[in-house]
Amino acid sequence: MVKVTFLHPDLGIGGAERLVVDAALALRNCGHEIRIVTNQFSKEHCFEDLLTFKDIAVIGGFPRCFFGKFNALCAYIRMCIAAVYICFKNDSDIIFCDQISAPLLLLRLFSSAKLFFYCHYPDQLLTKKESPLKKIYRFFIDNLEAWTTGMAHVIFVNSDYTRSVFRATFPSLAHKEVEILYPSLNTNFFDQEIKCNTLENFEGILDVYDHIFVSLNRFEVKKNIELAVRAFSLLRERVSQEEFSKCLLVLAGGYDLLNKENIEYYQHLVGVVEELGLTDSVLFIKSPSDHGKIRLFQRAKLIVYTPENEHFGIVPLEAMYLGRPVLATNTGGPLETVLPGETGFLCKCNPEDFCEVLTEAVHSPEQLRQMGENGHKRIMNCFSFDAFTKQLNRVVCASQT
Repeated sequence: MVKVTFLHPDLGIGGAERLVVDAALALRNCGHEIRIVTNQFSKEHCFEDLLTFKDIAVIGGFPRCFFGKFNALCAYIRMCIAAVYICFKNDSDIIFCDQISAPLLLLRLFSSAKLFFYCHYPDQLLTKKESPLKKIYRFFIDNLEAWTTGMAHVIFVNSDYTRSVFRATFPSLAHKEVEILYPSLNTNFFDQEIKCNTLENFEGILDVYDHIFVSLNRFEVKKNIELAVRAFSLLRERVSQEEFSKCLLVLAGGYDLLNKENIEYYQHLVGVVEELGLTDSVLFIKSPSDHGKIRLFQRAKLIVYTPENEHFGIVPLEAMYLGRPVLATNTGGPLETVLPGETGFLCKCNPEDFCEVLTEAVHSPEQLRQMGENGHKRIMNCFSFDAFTKQLNRVVCASQT
């Protein structure tokens, strides 16, 4: 048995959080002892699987920002404070850290544990450097990221695409081995939830529509959800009025009242929907439950996945496992997960191209059904939870020899 501590900044609802939860579940299933340390955790805003873990320590107290600025610096400090807590415990064989590499410095100095770092995407590529002061600020933050990332004994990335970006971003780490650990699906969980007959409060609304398109992403600017709205608006011009009256776009995703961006981008999307006259044809759902998410997938004709240059993207995997084709941009992770013409569609990142696929979905249901079947088979063959578990456990055991 290996004692594994997971260190993650915010255990909300998102792809990075899902990866951490699945990794913890996988290693617990292998008989290892799991502890989770985080800066933010709410039982009302998390994946339900997390509630099965008893040893979750929340180390908060430090602000998220100062006067709306220095978000990255504050996040680094918050994680370093959590790392100090782990060092005082000093009983971990492995510490699995992700997203923020800064605490690896403290962990390397004051802990004897092997350090695993999972790079979802280089943090420095997720921010804009508009002003000279911001450039100076990010110069130190970015160099700290590169330096501390190299302190990990094992580095994981989520896709071949991310590995290529990692290599280009951190040339000083060219000597480090970087292993691809694809995020997976806990298919047993999905199978159990499918059997549950609990009705969600939105299901009565869905019954009215024949063509339901679902976007499932956190309400963040980088998720580019507005693309789905504008493509759906164009659909109104491509199909008959009667056909469009049977179409519904569902915008569902993580919404955290503590996250300013979630609130502002949600309000922006509501404004765009009103501006385009789509209020009666678009349904917003904040932070659906795991079961609610599955019900949305089951009722959808097509999953519309809008992020551009997404590092990996777990939503396409979930959709394909549940037999639903995926429409995504021809960038990033979906290039490795979605097979165009077989399990879904890959398009340029513009409303016109997305609308063409929406139109095809309205008129060609049989093609979508076959794509859904193909997608399910692909997930079982390439992205199963068992394969994820075996690979991660192999690395864990090898690190202890």
